[in-house]
Amino acid sequence: MNKIVVAVTGASGSIYAKLLLDKLLNLKNQWNDLAIIMTENAKLVWKTELRNEDYKNYPINSYSTTDFTAPFASGSGQFNTMIIVPCSMGTLGRIATGVSNDLITRAADVVLKERRKLICMVRDTPYSLIHIRNMETITLAGGIICPATPSFYSVPKTIEEVVCTVVDRILDLAGFDIKTFRWGI
Repeated sequence: MNKIVVAVTGASGSIYAKLLLDKLLNLKNQWNDLAIIMTENAKLVWKTELRNEDYKNYPINSYSTTDFTAPFASGSGQFNTMIIVPCSMGTLGRIATGVSNDLITRAADVVLKERRKLICMVRDTPYSLIHIRNMETITLAGGIICPATPSFYSVPKTIEEVVCTVVDRILDLAGFDIKTFRWGI
């Protein structure tokens, strides 16, 4: 049973969230439940960067950041993976300090306490010492920090191909069986 929650925060990088959701829908045979939480800032950034509101069209269970009745707000909901893409440094900081003031931070808290998989795709650069220490705290708690750092050995030709080098890495970290460029293969 693979139950995934994807959270989208207001950090720049909506294309990462879009391409991740597109790929997850194509991997429907590898998950039982897929849910999404988007902050209001994430919706604004998506509209600004991608010039659309296509996030409204995904056939995925969608939850507001204030809906603490969502199944993944409790460990009994048995969601085994949470991917925050992009993960703002504010969200990262609240998770690292245990502040569960919205559904995203509560769900991350649940995933960590249940020893399940939390993947935070951070996009900000450069990092301050505060960011680095928050990343360390989440890593020590069992989370995975996956910076939006693309690879180029697959010789990507479009921005989507560059972004997919990171999205595919996230899917690998989440345990999905995907076809992607593999070094030396």
